Amino acid sequence: MPTASVAANAYASLARLNDPAKLVQGVDDGAKGPSFGAVLKDVVGAITEAGHKSDAQSQAMVAGKANIVDVVTAVAESEVAIDAVVSVRDKVIQSYEEIMRMPI
Repeated sequence: MPTASVAANAYASLARLNDPAKLVQGVDDGAKGPSFGAVLKDVVGAITEAGHKSDAQSQAMVAGKANIVDVVTAVAESEVAIDAVVSVRDKVIQSYEEIMRMPI
């Protein structure tokens, strides 16, 4: 189960995407908001960070310096993040396949 901080970070990311005052600098061709590549880079970075946190908590548990609840929470957060990315990937592939089936 994700913690409140994970949910707050997700809502903050969505708010940044919809807030015209916080548009990404250097976006060309009149596009509004961050580029798809920038969003993808942020998501991959967040997943990597969650994985590193999970690894660090696991190593601390083995060394006897961490609580089992912290380890389980870190592992669950990284699992939720990976599941979300896999779901988005599946939807993108499904959309692509549907577009390719459309008649010209």
